[in-house]
Amino acid sequence: MAEPTPRRDEPRLRPAPLLFEPAAAAADPEHFFDLESIDDPRALLERATELTLAFRAAADRAMEFQAMAAAQLADPRRFDRLTTADIAERAEWTEDYAKKMVEFGRDLMRGGEGSEDIGPA
Repeated sequence: MAEPTPRRDEPRLRPAPLLFEPAAAAADPEHFFDLESIDDPRALLERATELTLAFRAAADRAMEFQAMAAAQLADPRRFDRLTTADIAERAEWTEDYAKKMVEFGRDLMRGGEGSEDIGPA
């Protein structure tokens, strides 16, 4: 699992920008953020590491938004609330994972630390 994301009281590091991939270049399976054109192994390692960290940070942040959305959808005050089984089906998770994500989302919305054992289903 990726490293934990910084909490609200810690500044977030800015990940490397994910440069736009033109449609023609993206269709080429050998083309990935222009990494194949970097000849210097030091520069290649640096840029590939930047991209790895950026994707990791993006995935962590997206997971936090998933958790908050799951918590909002499961909120008993909503007239249209969903069960954890419904949330699991929509997100393609197991029901047990959906329960953990709902709790994690509630913790995030309360401003708490959240659970550190949330990971891929």
